[in-house]
Amino acid sequence: MGVEIKVIPIEKPEDINCILGQSHFIKTVEDLSEAIVGSVPGVKFGLAFNEASGVALVRFAGNDPELVELAKKNAYEVGAGHFFIIFIKGAFPINVLNAIKNVQEVCNIYAASANPMQVIVAETDLGRAVLGVVDGVKPKGFESEEHVKERKELLRKFGYKF
Repeated sequence: MGVEIKVIPIEKPEDINCILGQSHFIKTVEDLSEAIVGSVPGVKFGLAFNEASGVALVRFAGNDPELVELAKKNAYEVGAGHFFIIFIKGAFPINVLNAIKNVQEVCNIYAASANPMQVIVAETDLGRAVLGVVDGVKPKGFESEEHVKERKELLRKFGYKF
């Protein structure tokens, strides 16, 4: 029995936020949907969840058809059992992440970002597993005093700090 490592890019528009995670039960799709809209009424989202047994379907939900299709396509491409992917518009991951983490079925959150992402997958004769996620680029240096000022201004602009 061998293992093959694959790199699966997450395909999405640049301005769309994405949350990648792992859950363990068919109820995940409905519970994640409720957590998202309960956190940010009016948020647009699409999510997909890969079953890991039985009929092993990609289950999905959402209120934005384009985001739902994007989630379905990416979940299928990653192909790992119990993997889920959520795309959101009109909110940031920080607005929904704690609610998602508190969903009983959720085991792991791999990443939450609008950055380009790649999923590192191991494939065996049984199936696929997520080993990790590459979220954006590697650091290019250290922040200067000007960068600190810009960071603090950005947080205030978004309303996360006073």
